Amino acid sequence: MPTESDTIELSEAELREIAGYAAACARRVLPLFEDGHGADPRPRDAVDAAEAFARGGPRTAALRQSAWAAYKAAAEAASPAAGDAARAASHAAAAAFLHPKASAHQVKHILGAAAHAARAEELAGDGHAPAAGGTLAWARHHAPPAVPAVLGRLPAPPAGGGRAGELIRELGLALRGPR
Repeated sequence: MPTESDTIELSEAELREIAGYAAACARRVLPLFEDGHGADPRPRDAVDAAEAFARGGPRTAALRQSAWAAYKAAAEAASPAAGDAARAASHAAAAAFLHPKASAHQVKHILGAAAHAARAEELAGDGHAPAAGGTLAWARHHAPPAVPAVLGRLPAPPAGGGRAGELIRELGLALRGPR
């Protein structure tokens, strides 16, 4: 297992694959944000920007700004489910900025969109853990090869982070093991 001071190999192709995966996870729950905030384009813009990067577009300041804008939309959301849906979008755009440092924090760049999408799904249901299962199962089964490959080069996910942190650790464990 790498240590925090190590660097890892990270190809541009892997970075694009991870960003595309994160965008797909976030897109699943965009309606949870847009149903109550239809006029606010920030989360959708962040997902669209992540998808554009995944398809070969440049990694720009505008992409990073879209991540921050979706994060701000999450803070302004009218419901907890909408907030986590916007956080998933923010993480999708931020996934393009994963860097080759063997930091447990980098795991959040890979799995944050999936975890927040699962949490949004959970909150939109009755707030109980089984509701997150659909998105977590989808995220596990649709993870492209770059996701477990890069996770295997990183330390375990960090402790903390509330329910989204629990979901990151659960998904990370599933993706590091046999699939």
